[in-house]
Amino acid sequence: QLQLVESGGGAVQPGGSLRLSCAASGFRFNYYAIGWFRQAPGKEREGVSCISSGGSDTKYEDFVKGRFTISRDNAKKMVYLQMASLQSEDTAVYYCAKGPYSDCVNYANDMKYWGEGTEVTVSS
Repeated sequence: QLQLVESGGGAVQPGGSLRLSCAASGFRFNYYAIGWFRQAPGKEREGVSCISSGGSDTKYEDFVKGRFTISRDNAKKMVYLQMASLQSEDTAVYYCAKGPYSDCVNYANDMKYWGEGTEVTVSS
């Protein structure tokens, strides 16, 4: 059974850092791109970042470029999102997701399977 389980969320002050993790199981992990998404209170879910199946290609939305770093460990079936310089606008539930492709070309529209999410709160 396909599973994606996020962890690592929490409360942090503005300017702080967090590392989110996504543990995958139930599918050939190294075949697929994995994306991170977020949904802030009262807003629609939006794409944040994506990493291709082999990890050689990454994609970031403009609002996290230079602050967030996505990575993956195919041997461990894990994807990470290192978040730095966090701002109150980053407060959201963060989800990892899997689509049917190995690349991130259209990741924001491709994803079919989602984890339950992990909550990130940035507040002083």
